[in-house]
Amino acid sequence: MILHKTHARWEAGAIPSRELIARVGALMGELAASGQLLGAEGLRASAEGVRLRFSGGECTAVPGPFPGEKELPAGFAILRVSSREEAVQWATRLASILGEGELDVRPVTEPWDIGMMPRPANVPTRRYMVLRKATPASEGGVAPSPAQRAKIARLIEASREAGVFLAGETLRPSARGRRYKNSRDGVTVTDGPFTESKELIAGYVLVRADSLAAAGRLAERYLEIVEAEEVDVHEVEG
Repeated sequence: MILHKTHARWEAGAIPSRELIARVGALMGELAASGQLLGAEGLRASAEGVRLRFSGGECTAVPGPFPGEKELPAGFAILRVSSREEAVQWATRLASILGEGELDVRPVTEPWDIGMMPRPANVPTRRYMVLRKATPASEGGVAPSPAQRAKIARLIEASREAGVFLAGETLRPSARGRRYKNSRDGVTVTDGPFTESKELIAGYVLVRADSLAAAGRLAERYLEIVEAEEVDVHEVEG
């Protein structure tokens, strides 16, 4: 999974240019034709989202916009729901299984959000990403218990039956990843683990690659095309 970080202009609600949309579309088309593309989404500004902190059996909801803090991801789900509040309800059910931690709920960018087409009149729902943040346990490779896995499977099945769950992935510890960052001297590459990640995520591309190095070569192209300052490459659980 190639995760690109946001920029102040996207957080301010800027719409990508036609040229940028065309460049990204061309790359996605190329990856799809080669069978490498498994998924790709952009996210709306954090002002449209909510951050959920679960601690001591209590949930604290912080409406966006929110600053970049501990933004290292551990997994995500894409949901189709009628409102942000409904997405929060599903996220809370997940948190009740996983225990203490932090989740961000943000809308996924739709074509009509960036002026590619009018919003269809017969679409009362929209997609949201529930982004689960990494914890010391997830970064240490500690998997949920069998009981937790069973409960998560049942929750996913219930959300699928409700027409809510669209996709989801769990990421392996960042020690198995790489970070690509634009600098004055070109692109610098840093092997994981990532001690910190304070930049909000702006979107992702999920690709099938033979190796981390091969995924990294795609990440460097993507870094240039989307005009990002930094992208992370994570392995996804099989």
